[in-house]
Amino acid sequence: MSGLTGRVALVTGGSRGIGAAIARRLAREGADVALTYVSAADKAHAVVRDIQAAGRRGFAIAADSASPEAVIRAVEGTVAELGRLDILVNNAGIFPSGPLEEVTLEEVDRTLAVHVRAVFLASQAAARHMGKGGRIISIGTCFVDRVPFPGVTLYTMSKAALTGLTKGLARELGPRGITANVVHPGPIDTDMNPANGPGADAERALLALGHFGESEDIAATVAHLSGEGGRYITGASIAVDGGFAV
Repeated sequence: MSGLTGRVALVTGGSRGIGAAIARRLAREGADVALTYVSAADKAHAVVRDIQAAGRRGFAIAADSASPEAVIRAVEGTVAELGRLDILVNNAGIFPSGPLEEVTLEEVDRTLAVHVRAVFLASQAAARHMGKGGRIISIGTCFVDRVPFPGVTLYTMSKAALTGLTKGLARELGPRGITANVVHPGPIDTDMNPANGPGADAERALLALGHFGESEDIAATVAHLSGEGGRYITGASIAVDGGFAV
């Protein structure tokens, strides 16, 4: 019997990269898993097939985290389809970058909508359904502790908000036995930031371990926080960054 058997998880942005790895790992640990995606329906359904191959229930929800209605609908749809919600992983994200002077108002609005408003609304909606043992886990970034190069001010600001949100959730929901934590990945080898990309060598030089991590490294930490091992961890910011912030 796996550690998460009988539990239900929702992973936002679960069609690829870190989100897909988290969805698959939670299923291997025994959870039924719903995941959201924006446009990559084929990839989302491939992850669902992997979840089902692990013997768990899974389904994909088309939901853009920039839409408040879509965020809430994803939570409610998970509960309607899978009967409950125990684990929320706020993973959906975008990566705005470029000189400060060139950032547009539209970029600011969309980034804050996806990285801050959506996380708040999903957590608020999920908390209405969670009981003792509930888990809210958000995915941040190593840039909240160290910004070694320019061009990521908007991204860093939006992800830094998750630290305060997480601490607030931990305090509010702790009496109900619900934990809230944020995981800060370092450079992870994904299609958004490949280990053989044009800026990869510069990133590697900043790492104490000297190499990119894998999506599974983040998934393993999320799985730990989701299970019995995470029962006394709340309000924490956990770096899984290969020593980026050292």
